[in-house]
Amino acid sequence: MDILMQLGLLVVGFFMLGKGADWFVEGSASIATRFGIPQLVIGLTIVAMGTSTPEAAVSLAAALKGSADITIGNVVGSNILNILIILGISAAITRLKVAKSTIRIEIPFMIAITALLYVQGLDGIVTLMDGALLAAVFGAYLLYLYIITKQADPIEETEDTTGYPLGQALMWTIAGLALIVWGSNVTVGAATEIAHYAGLSERFIGLTIVALGTSLPELFTSVAAARKGNADIAIGNIVGSNIFNILFVVGASAIITPVAFSKAFEFDMWVALGAGFMLLFCVLPTKALEKWAGWAMLATYAVYLWYIF
Repeated sequence: MDILMQLGLLVVGFFMLGKGADWFVEGSASIATRFGIPQLVIGLTIVAMGTSTPEAAVSLAAALKGSADITIGNVVGSNILNILIILGISAAITRLKVAKSTIRIEIPFMIAITALLYVQGLDGIVTLMDGALLAAVFGAYLLYLYIITKQADPIEETEDTTGYPLGQALMWTIAGLALIVWGSNVTVGAATEIAHYAGLSERFIGLTIVALGTSLPELFTSVAAARKGNADIAIGNIVGSNIFNILFVVGASAIITPVAFSKAFEFDMWVALGAGFMLLFCVLPTKALEKWAGWAMLATYAVYLWYIF
């Protein structure tokens, strides 16, 4: 009976995520339009950090409870899943154009900090000093976002009739984010209970079930953005979320308490690095993520899932 209730909660969680993502994308895209803010900036900041809230909550809670395998597994698993599954699904639906700055700066930066986390974990622990370094790099990243925002077109409210009025756009953005986070919590809780019932390991749960659950906001938001033609929000959401997950989530967790990094995660870090390079190489030729690349990413994740299972 309990398993049926958890399955029911899983369905409810998916519905909340879908509806919340629609509201969130529509609201944030309207804000971008009315203030002349590039959609890429919105994707890298508000959307990326907003949809990464579940990762932050789950990982920080896991760190405080000493469940390090879930902390690291959640972040590494989410970053792998964000690229291979979420961008894979989004690109399979529609061709995604990629901004030049994303190819030249954000994607290489994401790969570099993934490598940094891998090096930090080689001694088996992410220490307070490691966390402080990640936090300092996160501060520099926020400064970079501020600079590109200031260099964008003048931020003046327009009378553009497309999208919602500003007040309504803010309301939909906040309501959508709240529903996404709530739906993610419901989904993660139900999925984790089902996984424990099935006797799966904590590492597997962290890398797959919890990672998928906390990445559902990114999934629904990116797919909704791709479907609505907001490619910059879709790409910026994923790249920004992966950066936020490593620099803020792991950094904050390590500052609170040293986070153990088991040797088993070294393989997963290589997969995360490989996913980053795969994304970069796929977008370099045409400055877009083509449909074939989306399907290749989905196939790659299927092989990875088969291997760790």
